[in-house]
Amino acid sequence: MTDVESPPGSGPGPAFAASRTRLGLVVVLLALAAVGWWWTVRETRGMDNGPWSSPGTFGWFLGVWVVMMAAMMFPSVSPTVALYSRMSNSRWLPLAFTTGYLTTWTGAGVIAFMIGVAGRHAAGKDLAWDHAGRYIAGATLIAAAVYELTPLKNACLGRCRSPLGTLLGSWRDGWTGALRMGAVNGAWCVGCCWALMASLFALGVMSVTWMAVVAGLIALEKVIPWRSAAIYGTTLILVVLGVLVLAAPEALPGFNVPGDPQMVMTTMGS
Repeated sequence: MTDVESPPGSGPGPAFAASRTRLGLVVVLLALAAVGWWWTVRETRGMDNGPWSSPGTFGWFLGVWVVMMAAMMFPSVSPTVALYSRMSNSRWLPLAFTTGYLTTWTGAGVIAFMIGVAGRHAAGKDLAWDHAGRYIAGATLIAAAVYELTPLKNACLGRCRSPLGTLLGSWRDGWTGALRMGAVNGAWCVGCCWALMASLFALGVMSVTWMAVVAGLIALEKVIPWRSAAIYGTTLILVVLGVLVLAAPEALPGFNVPGDPQMVMTTMGS
């Protein structure tokens, strides 16, 4: 039996090229996430003062927030962006989609900063750890656990876990449409994850350790096939963290108790 030679000029077809483009897009998003983690670690080194740490100036906080969101969210949103790339059959529109997504999270950061500043101004010394800060932190974690079981969380997570229906339901053509679709997808993501982000403030918003924990929980909820296990597992983890913060914060690994002498010495030496 003789070998049949391929016709001259034959090679991988358009489907293969599109698949390679989507893979490259996912790799780029993951690489940006890795850069974001590196930058966040560098910028927040020695700044973890535990729960209710000062957010700093607005510009500095917003810059750190945007990079932090890219680091935490890009791994879990990359399949959605890849799906959008396939549906739009474009190499560049996914960039606008991702920009819209990150814009929504930037808006959430502005709101978080305003709430934080207003809360610190209204509560004053009551937010200190040796006053009500400890109890507010524990209550925030338990409230985040309760939100995990609400219909709103279920609806938002369903949108995040089934991006095809979300994309089809909000489809718009062109660059403006891509920005809008990315912003809508980001809004569903904010609705899904805002309580987990609030728990990060209660654990230490400048703590890379807790950033990684929260990012891991977000990714598990969105990616793994066992949805109920992810939700109830996250709920249990938040309840345990809340109880430990209230009852035995010193026993919680990676948790900096504000005012603890060992934490202060570590911060000064970093």
